[in-house]
Amino acid sequence: MSTPEDTPAADPAPNGAPFSLSSPSSRYLNRELSWLEFNRRVLAMAHDPAQPLLERVKYLAIVSSNLDEFFQVRVAGLHAQIDAGVTVPSIDGRSPREQVAEIRPLVLEQLREQENLLQKELLPKLAEQGIRLVEWSQLDEIDRSRLARIFEDEILPVLTPQSVDRAHPFPYISNLSLNLAVVVRDAASGENRFARVKVPRLLPRFYALPDGQRFLPVEQLIAANLESLFPGMELVSHHPFRLTLDADLAVDEDGARDLLAAIQSGLTRRLRLNDAVRLEVDRGMSTKVREVLVSELELTPDDVYVMDGLLDLAGLWALYGLHRPELKDEPWHPQTPARLAGDEGKKAIFRTISEGDVLVHHPYDSFRSSVESFLTEAATDPDVLAIKHTLYRTSGRDNPIVRALIRAAQSGKEVVALIELKARFDEGSNIEWARRLEQAGVHVVYGIVGLKTHAKVALVVRREGAQIRRYCHIGTGNYNPITADTYEDVGLLTARPELGQDLTELFNYLTGGGRPQSYRKLMVAPVTLRPRLLEEIRREAESGDGRIAIKINNLCDEGIIDALYAASNAGAEIDLAVRSICSLRPGVPGMSERIRVRSIIGRFLEHSRVYRFGKPGRGARYYLGSADLMNRNLDKRVETLAQVDDPVLQARLEEILEINLAPNALAWTLLSDGSWQKRETATPTSHDRFQRLAKDRSLPSAS
Repeated sequence: MSTPEDTPAADPAPNGAPFSLSSPSSRYLNRELSWLEFNRRVLAMAHDPAQPLLERVKYLAIVSSNLDEFFQVRVAGLHAQIDAGVTVPSIDGRSPREQVAEIRPLVLEQLREQENLLQKELLPKLAEQGIRLVEWSQLDEIDRSRLARIFEDEILPVLTPQSVDRAHPFPYISNLSLNLAVVVRDAASGENRFARVKVPRLLPRFYALPDGQRFLPVEQLIAANLESLFPGMELVSHHPFRLTLDADLAVDEDGARDLLAAIQSGLTRRLRLNDAVRLEVDRGMSTKVREVLVSELELTPDDVYVMDGLLDLAGLWALYGLHRPELKDEPWHPQTPARLAGDEGKKAIFRTISEGDVLVHHPYDSFRSSVESFLTEAATDPDVLAIKHTLYRTSGRDNPIVRALIRAAQSGKEVVALIELKARFDEGSNIEWARRLEQAGVHVVYGIVGLKTHAKVALVVRREGAQIRRYCHIGTGNYNPITADTYEDVGLLTARPELGQDLTELFNYLTGGGRPQSYRKLMVAPVTLRPRLLEEIRREAESGDGRIAIKINNLCDEGIIDALYAASNAGAEIDLAVRSICSLRPGVPGMSERIRVRSIIGRFLEHSRVYRFGKPGRGARYYLGSADLMNRNLDKRVETLAQVDDPVLQARLEEILEINLAPNALAWTLLSDGSWQKRETATPTSHDRFQRLAKDRSLPSAS
């Protein structure tokens, strides 16, 4: 757990002013600004010279893609509130307009930091390793001739120049697309015209030169050959730009007769009609061209972000994809726990679970030999009668779990799949899977109107002699074998009757619309989760010497934060591991002086949610599941937390909490002013420790 040297002294309020415990800005940190602090912690990984070079490049790409989503969702949401005249402040007292005003300088600061890091440090270091980003002006005639042939053969056929004139209105600009703003002059009339050339997503971000060491950005290759797109015209200027649109999916669920059709219609609207929220432009773009873009896209100057280098640094994933293992982290191969391996891997997973609960910790423990095996074996086991499953995010066209559900239905089993059509950015993929599942005979349901189903649960009903037995998986992460290799998550495999009954009632609620008011071993949002969590916090507050440890992604629910403050004031010691957003101020005398908050940032995304109430070894209650401590999770989604009763598994969860809260080179500490401080230690990282434990538990002698 936290040690004295890891516990910072209380800091003054922002700007050095004294704390007023009744002031919203003193009691809570702003959600959006807290997220930007999280992104800054990711950016710090790109700065870290201890990281392998291409890993640093990867973190820079992650920072950029994080900002893309932040603008599509959070900034767009604030703009929508402003447009609607909403003045209701956030829990910290800021209006939507005030939040937008504070976001811009912080984003600009991160963008400048990204650009400087890339240009002054990472690109020179990449060049030392034989990986060079080059410009067209640096190429000789031989290189240009070769690339010109590539342009003619592969690129020109898929380009579509779009001129703007009286016969051609300003074109639609798709979300996050890279484009060239081109000004051409008609030689006959002398008139200048604006045109847009989109860089199709199907093209590589960088084109490799024959030596395999130099890489040219695709927009420069297109720009160098624009005369092929505008024959007979004089090229006046060309500059790249990129647009970000609101990602909101406008769907009237209450008025929709067919939710699937409504979601599809919403997707079409989002593709064509959603508002622009950010314009990224090259610094060399003329003021006149920039004004054209701002005017046509109905933006303001504050929505424009001027870049000195490459646009779309998320494209650096292409460099990370190079086969240069010496410049990356050593590959991690998830382990199969000895209990699941059995005798040469032939021990049936249902027999293993029937002998005792199993806890798996991904990506340290293999997803494929645990959760995926559980569901694929259920699909082919002749004794399995039914499979019920929730799917929030899928993994494209080749998800083995979804294929297993299809096989199960085709073999005559009763299969129910709840697919959340409103999972942001996965709507199209989920619609495609829903249709394929329905065609195979799976009973597909789309959740509950007004709520997203975010729970990660699966129920398998199996005949064992004269008995019917229920097997369950309750997890913290999506049923996605791709992200399971990089997202840290935990899952419980169990045949405990009480959890089987709870999941049966939960699925009946999801498919039949009934409203169970209580469960045995599950907390379920939006019915029982919030009151049960508040009850657990209150119980520790009233004990006089309570203990609470929580590991989550986000904490910004006002009611939960206030309850934690009250518990701290009552004498409870509280340790929180919060990966991303945290609106709670720790270490404030008279409010939160017994609360400590840290964040782990590393190669694996800390995605699991684990809760412990009480002192370890003294009747503490442990839970795991899908729910973060946000208003949306507690009140606007179907979420689950499952109580873990097995003492061996409780010890595993305590181990996860202890390692996350121990001195750790990946850890950041939240100070009461909202800033985060990194305290370097020489100890192994949490990732290193979990990898070692997974290897130890995979040995035949492990229990």
